[in-house]
Parts: sequence; structure tokens; C-alpha cells
Amino acid sequence: MGIDYSKRPSAPPAGSGPVSLSKVTLTKSAPSVSLSKQGGGGRLHVNLNWNQNPAGGQQQKGGFLKRVLGAAGGGIDLDLAALFELADGRSGVVQALGDAFGSFDGPPYVNLDADDRTGAAVGGENLYVNLAQIGQIRRLLVFAFIYQGVASFDQADAVVTLTPAQGAPIEVRLDEQAGGARMCAIALLTNTGNDFTVSREVRYVSGHRELDQAYGWGLNWTAGRK
Repeated sequence: MGIDYSKRPSAPPAGSGPVSLSKVTLTKSAPSVSLSKQGGGGRLHVNLNWNQNPAGGQQQKGGFLKRVLGAAGGGIDLDLAALFELADGRSGVVQALGDAFGSFDGPPYVNLDADDRTGAAVGGENLYVNLAQIGQIRRLLVFAFIYQGVASFDQADAVVTLTPAQGAPIEVRLDEQAGGARMCAIALLTNTGNDFTVSREVRYVSGHRELDQAYGWGLNWTAGRK
């Protein structure tokens, strides 16, 4: 899997104690993990990427927005995003749709670095969560949706990797049957008292309103463009 860790911060300072860098994969049988037990702190890097094996057997690797169905000859535009709920009750969404890229240093303390609509970025799409402000965040729901193109998550072999600044990567694979769903709730981060529990979701829904209803966010949704 071509995950790009080039933006990961440098190693922790001397004296901070050893941290295991063994990857943790969340599954149905082991669906959650404490972020602090993974050595979490500083910045959480959330990356979404995929790997496609076309019919000819030649492996195709690249950004999350690359063409998924090579035989179909059409491009597909998928977006990484997050719903947020802050400790003071404010809530909303961070996504390219509507240019809601968020903010790392101010509320909601979550930002999307860019929107790759061409699929040219080998590192896929990336979200960053400011863990120095964890007390200001009640919960986050990381999700992805098909903005454009005729395809299914079934063909994408997608994976999300959550990498703390000083800890082991936490991996969630989108390996459930998606049917015709165009949106997937991937991971739910819940504040448990100055710590996040990361829970595997991999729940497919038809759109933003259905996602909101499933997790009780209570937002008002209108059509948007990017």
C-alpha cells in the first residue's frame, strides 16, 4: 500500500521513552484502540489511499482520487472528510465540498490539506488533527464519499491510516461490501477524558444526511459544490 509518510513529524525528543511503531489494524474482532496507548500526541495524520489491480494484472498504485475502474475509462473523484463536535457544542464538517477545509490552530482544530481532483498525488488525501487541543474536541467522525464518477468502494481496496506524531500507525481497511453506497463512515474518535478512543466503523450510507442521522450530528445540509 503506497502510504506517504513524508509529512510525519520528526522523532520524539530523547527521554520521552520508547514507543512501539508496530502497525495496529482495527478489525471486527478488535475494533478500537486508545490513542494514548499508541503514543499519541502533537498531531494526528489521517491518510486515505488505495491500491487497484486492473484486469490485466498490472498493479496500479496512486492517490485516492485516481481512476478506480480502468476498464470504464472514466475518472472518479472521492473525498476524505470529517464531522466534528467540539466540547462547547459547536459542530460541523471539514471537507473540500463547500471549501470547508477547517483549521489546525483554531476551531475545529482539524484541517484538510488539499483536494486532489486529478488522482495525481501519490500520497492520497490527508487530514490533520491538533491533539494539543484534544480537550476542545468531543468527537470526530472520519469519512469518505464519492463526489463524482460511477464506481463503488468495493473496487477501490481503500485504506485509512491514522498516524500519531510519536506513535504507531492505526489502520482501517474499507473491506466490507459497499453495494451502491457512495459514502463510508471510516473511524470514530471519541474523547474519553484527554484521550481519544479510535473505533473502526466501515459503515456505508447513501449520503451526508444519512451519515448525520446514523451518528446523531444534527446538522442542516444543503447542496454544495467545489
